[in-house]
Amino acid sequence: MSEIFAIVNQKGGVAKTTTTVNLSTALSAMGKKVLVIDLDPQGNSSSGFGIGQQDRKITIYHLLIGIRAIEEAIIRTIVPNLELITSNTNLSGVESDLLNVKNREYLLSNLLNNIINIYDYVIIDCPPSLNILTVNALVACDKVVIPMQCDFYSLEGLSHLLKTIEIVEKNLNPKIKIAGILFTMYDKRNRLTDQVEADVRKCLGQLVFKTVIPRNIKLSEAPSYGQPAMIYDHKCTGSIAYMELTKEILGKNI
Repeated sequence: MSEIFAIVNQKGGVAKTTTTVNLSTALSAMGKKVLVIDLDPQGNSSSGFGIGQQDRKITIYHLLIGIRAIEEAIIRTIVPNLELITSNTNLSGVESDLLNVKNREYLLSNLLNNIINIYDYVIIDCPPSLNILTVNALVACDKVVIPMQCDFYSLEGLSHLLKTIEIVEKNLNPKIKIAGILFTMYDKRNRLTDQVEADVRKCLGQLVFKTVIPRNIKLSEAPSYGQPAMIYDHKCTGSIAYMELTKEILGKNI
């Protein structure tokens, strides 16, 4: 059975896609078979693996509205053992398309039931909002990874997101758990970083990953080359941090 992770934060620019692309690449490097689902209409995870718009013929949008089968949408990436379901801007209209669909919160979960035994891990890159797409990811997943920056607005948004996960657990997905809160774009020279980190670790303890992801130019450069940073420069501090995060996640899953 696959273990399904949703990478979630309703705030944009917190490295959800960077985390999706590099965590999944690190898992594959450790011998795991991985499927990434790009559930963001911006399609950045698809771009991060070098998949151009012209190659996104069957996307997650076609699956959610029920006109194609999930097996048709899975494509190979440049990373061995890592496959992908792409996204594009068509997905931005899915909310209105599904308005009158019964049990629409379970669409992604039902789709994944068809392939659940093929992969070790499924990683879902969520959009920067708490819309029907994110709800579908929360209903389908086993665990949630929450990337966040060490700033006040992220701290404020974290409280809202934790309440949303609690509601989903109570009403839609009793198996959902928080895998961890991940500090990204971490700059230890910033006094506010220390303050926010200390507050979050004090309040949430074991829910916070020990690993932090530093600010790193290679992590920012890699998508423009259509490569995960783990491939673009596996020795950079960002890649090393994502490898450590992957080891931490695997250690928690033993």
